[in-house]
Amino acid sequence: MHRTYSMRQSRAPTASQIQNPPPPPSSTKTGRFFGKANIGHNFRKSAAGAFGPDLAKKLSQLVKMDKNVMRSMELVARERMEVAQQLSIWGEACDDDVSDVTDKLGVLIYEIGELEDQFVDRYDQYRVTMKSIRNIEASVQPSRDRKQKITDQIAQLKYKEPNSPKIVVLEQELVRAEAESLVAEAQLSNITREKLKSAFTYQFDALREHCEKLAIIAGYGKHLLELVDDTPVTPGETRQAYDGYDASKAIIQDCEDALTNWVEKNAAVSSKLSTRARTLSQRRKARHHSGEGVDLSGQDQPLERESGLWVPASEHRGGEYEEEEDDDEAPSTVNGESRGRDEERAVA
Repeated sequence: MHRTYSMRQSRAPTASQIQNPPPPPSSTKTGRFFGKANIGHNFRKSAAGAFGPDLAKKLSQLVKMDKNVMRSMELVARERMEVAQQLSIWGEACDDDVSDVTDKLGVLIYEIGELEDQFVDRYDQYRVTMKSIRNIEASVQPSRDRKQKITDQIAQLKYKEPNSPKIVVLEQELVRAEAESLVAEAQLSNITREKLKSAFTYQFDALREHCEKLAIIAGYGKHLLELVDDTPVTPGETRQAYDGYDASKAIIQDCEDALTNWVEKNAAVSSKLSTRARTLSQRRKARHHSGEGVDLSGQDQPLERESGLWVPASEHRGGEYEEEEDDDEAPSTVNGESRGRDEERAVA
């Protein structure tokens, strides 16, 4: 029996690859010091961010962790292909129907492994784009450090030598450093948003294609299972001869055609927003484009009598506002005699 673990003999590009050309092989597949082992996983995760600028440490750790994810996916893809081969080897010694179906199932599982290997290459596009944000963060750190250093020098001089002429020079340098820092921070803000959207667009597009194709393979795999006769037999009874070779081959060919012709616009799963989420999203987008904000121009305007908001103190009680006398100023009397400060003054 001819056994093949590739559903595409000629390896012609699929419709999806023509529409969106595949990226180059992942950077994690080459340049390994210890072969294909994952001995560096823990080292990369623990050492990531230990060196380099403080601003880029967190993103450096994310990039290294993503590299571990990619190596793990490579391992899964490789072992899945080995599982497909072993499934076919095991089924070869079984009955005709089980032998044929397990062989074809091995083809599908092997294809899943190849799809996972392709997904790693597309996932690397996401990681490389996030890595570019890290590089920008690292380039901004020196301008921050320079501004902070000048600020500290000025504070130290003002404390030790308030009349030092160096203070004026340093303040001028601080102005220039702040201007440079503003430019760098603006570039970082713009590039971060642009690259963040691009990076996760790569990842979600690749994930969508990968999952859609896995669903296609799973569907045709269940069609293959229908060819297995699972009717119970009694001891000594023989099953009917298997005649599903052409059917299993046709199922594999249909699966191949479905995978080859898949494009994103034909995706079966769509993410639809609820009415509330769509309204809030559109409202925010419209507010952003129109530049609408909170108007605070009238918060400090003086209150006038004509506005009806300002009321004189004498009118708080309907025009009968009376000032209360301070009890401390009035002399106290006990049995007709004056007590308090006046009496003390008289004695003095």
